[in-house]
Amino acid sequence: MSERHDQGMKTRRKVLGDAHVDRAEAAKTPFDAPFQSLITEAAWGHVWSRDTISHRERSMMTIALLAGLGNFEELAMHIRATANTGATKDDVIEALMHVAIYAGVPKANHAFKIAKETFAEMEKAR
Repeated sequence: MSERHDQGMKTRRKVLGDAHVDRAEAAKTPFDAPFQSLITEAAWGHVWSRDTISHRERSMMTIALLAGLGNFEELAMHIRATANTGATKDDVIEALMHVAIYAGVPKANHAFKIAKETFAEMEKAR
């Protein structure tokens, strides 16, 4: 593996947590291994590993972008990651308020639903 991949895996574990990454790695097959390597190097090793803005800020941007583009299948994962990035519930509210204005109320409404459910699950697991 490359140095970028190693950095990506380190950042991915820091943001998403070891349990999530271990599950994802265990589910990896030869079919999706090249894709997993790509996102580990590009998303986690390059973008998320940059030090120009904090993981908290990246977390808020990611949540807003996922919601704004309607990519709800990864939203709960990034809501759970706020426990590691330092983004608060209030930060998520603000990000989703921006989604409502700039990307549409229906997308924000659905994202709020997912965020509420995910935060409730997180509280229950404590």
